[in-house]
Amino acid sequence: MITTPRAPALPLVAVAVTLVLWSSAFVAIRHLGHSFSPGALSLGRLLVGCLALGVVLLTRGWRTPAPRDWLGLVVIGVLWFGVYNVALNAGEHRVDAGTAAMLIQLSPVLVAVLAAVFLKEKATPMLGVGLLVAFAGVVLIATSTSDGGRRDPVGVLLCLVSAAAYAVSLIFQKPLVSRLSAIEVTWVACTIGALACLPFAGSLLRDTAAASTSDIAWVVYLGVFPTAIAFSTYAFALSSMTAGNLSVTTYLVPPITVLLSWVFLSEAPPTMAYVGGVLCLLGVGLARRRPRARVTASTSA
Repeated sequence: MITTPRAPALPLVAVAVTLVLWSSAFVAIRHLGHSFSPGALSLGRLLVGCLALGVVLLTRGWRTPAPRDWLGLVVIGVLWFGVYNVALNAGEHRVDAGTAAMLIQLSPVLVAVLAAVFLKEKATPMLGVGLLVAFAGVVLIATSTSDGGRRDPVGVLLCLVSAAAYAVSLIFQKPLVSRLSAIEVTWVACTIGALACLPFAGSLLRDTAAASTSDIAWVVYLGVFPTAIAFSTYAFALSSMTAGNLSVTTYLVPPITVLLSWVFLSEAPPTMAYVGGVLCLLGVGLARRRPRARVTASTSA
């Protein structure tokens, strides 16, 4: 007997592409920390992303967003493409890529809360338990020390700002992708984010002039792949999945990031940060847990 899969194949492929590319972004950002300041790297990445997506839209055609769509697009552009990127870049100046990826995983819990309030997605009693467990994980990561005995709560706080910006943006993006294509939403938001980062133009020019060709190529990579492609594939997947369920898929980002960071940067999070990361993931899992439906017997007259 032929059965229909629960989820279409294309959204799952889109999620897989997004996870791999976003994992690589954490490593690239950490690598570029010595060459580009946080704001300059954000602006450079977004400008490349705008150009890449603009070329695609020229071949596909363009639909002007409705007036009701612009508030959400501006929020996503400023928060997710602007604040998220600058805060994450600054955070990765202070903490390693793997730790940053673990901290961002608090966002699915925040998404679960916000989705329950604003998108009317079903909340469960386990949500509160999950929040407490995930918070304990964040505290453990924040208080863990590197091999040199150094801890950096400021870097942790910056990553948490990124997580919050991501969570809020996902809630605003969900209704948009039901009316606009993923590429259109991503291009408009990316453009708005680039405009918000224009004050860093001077820093971008100075950093680019002093950077190596290899590092400039990494900025281009960030703009084309983790930005233009990954944000578009994520928006596409969001059009077919709930915000809460999609956010949970990012569970896989930390282990992929830690592996890539170890291979390319010879860097790994502090030992206790792994325990904190596990607690964060456990908290997210508890927050997203659904109670089993009770089967009740019914009688007919």
